[in-house]
Amino acid sequence: MPPSPRPTSIDVPPRQPAVRVRGFTRQFGDTVVLKDLDLDIGQGEFVALLGRSGSGKTTLLRTLAGLDSAEGQDVATPATRAVVFQDARLLPWKRIWRNVALGLKGKDARERAEAALEEVGLGHRLDAWPATLSGGESQRASLARALIREPGLLLLDEPFAALDALTRIRMHELVLSLWRKHAPAVLLVTHDVDEAIALADRVLVLDAGQIAAEERITLPRPREVDAAFQAVRQRLLGHLGVQTLRPVASEGALVAFPSGEIVA
Repeated sequence: MPPSPRPTSIDVPPRQPAVRVRGFTRQFGDTVVLKDLDLDIGQGEFVALLGRSGSGKTTLLRTLAGLDSAEGQDVATPATRAVVFQDARLLPWKRIWRNVALGLKGKDARERAEAALEEVGLGHRLDAWPATLSGGESQRASLARALIREPGLLLLDEPFAALDALTRIRMHELVLSLWRKHAPAVLLVTHDVDEAIALADRVLVLDAGQIAAEERITLPRPREVDAAFQAVRQRLLGHLGVQTLRPVASEGALVAFPSGEIVA
C-alpha cells in the first residue's frame, strides 16, 4: 500500500491576544523608526519578525520587553515578560545555576534553577562558570533563565545568530519543545528567513516603520524544506526586496540580491 500523502497545512485556531499594539510611533530626534504600527500576538502564538537592518525590529522588541518606555502609547503586554538576546549576558562571577535563579526569591530558588537547567539539557553544568560554556550552552542557560519565570511573552532577539549551523538546528528544536510545554506568546526577531519559516506560526515583515507584509505559516512541524516551504521563502524574500533568479524549488537554488551578488 502506498504511504499516505504528507499533509501540507494545518488548521490554526484563533487565539486571544497576549500583545496588542495600536498606532505605535517611535522616533529619535528627527528620525521616525516606527510609525502608526499595529500589532497583535495571540496567547501561545509564535511570531517571527523580519526586516532590513535599521527597520526598527529591535526598537519594537525593546518596547514590548519594557526596556523602553511606551508611556502615552496604546501598548498592552502580559505582566510577565522575558528576553533572550544574541549575547547570553551571563554574569561571569556567578555559577550557572545562580545566573538562572537571578532575581528569584524564596528558599526553592536553587531547586527551580536546577529544574530549568535540566529542561534545557544543562543539568550537569549547574556549578559551572559561564566562561566554561560553549556558545550553544550559554544560550541554553539564557533560555532557562527566561523560562523559569513562566513569562506570558518570550522575546527572542536574534538569539541563534552567533551559533554554528548544527547548533542552531538543535536550538530550534529546543525552543519549539519549550514553547509547546510552557506556551508563552513568542516574538522572534531574526534576519534568517528560513529560521522564521521553520519556527513561526506567522512571519511579519517590518518596513518603513510599519508591518508591510504577513505570511501565516500553516505547514506542519517539523518543517521540511520542500516546495511549499520554498514558495513561502520566495514570497518573503520578495517582501524583503530580494529577487530570485528563478522559482526556488530545491536547496542550492541561486538568489540574486539587489547589489548584484549571486548566492547559491
